[in-house]
Amino acid sequence: MRLIVAVIPPSRLEAVKNQLAAVDVFRLTVMDVQGLGIAKPNSENKGRETEMALTRRVQLLIGVNEEFLEPSIAAIRQGVCVDGNDQDDGKIFILPLHDCIRIRTGERGGDAI
Repeated sequence: MRLIVAVIPPSRLEAVKNQLAAVDVFRLTVMDVQGLGIAKPNSENKGRETEMALTRRVQLLIGVNEEFLEPSIAAIRQGVCVDGNDQDDGKIFILPLHDCIRIRTGERGGDAI
């Protein structure tokens, strides 16, 4: 089992959800987040204090069994990369998922996902 953490532009959320549905991934958690990306302070302001503006993003948490990992990654990438030249298109992190427990039934592991 794996946990996919994807940080994407909010404008691409619907497209990503549609792509995930196309590969039978329907369970996900969505959070509004803010962060600093690749943008660097302007060189004209060197030596001066500059304000680092946070950028609004959407974070997806998706627990998947191994057979859904690569299709989910491809779906997220397809949903985000419309024209292929977005500089700040986001990130996907893949983490091991040691266990998952469905609260209502007590199911564990891949069956609970």
